Amino acid sequence: MAKDKRADGPPVPETASDLPAALGRTPTLEQYDIRIARDGTWFHNGDPIRRIELAKLFSTVLRREEDGEYWLVTPVERGRIVVEDAPFVAVEMTVAGNGADQVLSFRTNLDHWVEAGPDHPIRVAVNPETGEPAPYIQIRSRLEALILRSVFYDMVERSETRRTETGESEVGLWSNKVFFALGRLPGD
Repeated sequence: MAKDKRADGPPVPETASDLPAALGRTPTLEQYDIRIARDGTWFHNGDPIRRIELAKLFSTVLRREEDGEYWLVTPVERGRIVVEDAPFVAVEMTVAGNGADQVLSFRTNLDHWVEAGPDHPIRVAVNPETGEPAPYIQIRSRLEALILRSVFYDMVERSETRRTETGESEVGLWSNKVFFALGRLPGD
């Protein structure tokens, strides 16, 4: 069930379904009419949640199961929600240092800050039909932020080109001593 143990409390569960059991409770299964749009807007019963503090609170109990389903999980309730793409959007990036020592920090639409690196990797998915890239950064276990297009353009501006082990050229950038590939150059 739980692998992480905090010094000040019970084991921390890995999945949403483990949380209530870790606390010795059986949650009620609820059906929430909550949706997170691709732009990061949270909706309840079809209306946007206008209080950012409420969306921030919900985000603290958001979990993603291994099967890809999203859940809001508390010790007494567990409800599935719909996420159109990623539950967060990276809306800002700051850069400190350069080269392999560079650190990229990202702020989400709900004011979470993370530093890209081994614990918060960046990945780029490519739409097979359009070839359009969709960049993401991991925020916490199985939860990602879609990187806003303008932030991605800034990343590309700061990128460097390097040769891979197979001799292809790729474009990417460093953060916390990890090189994150953003794409391959045409013709290689």
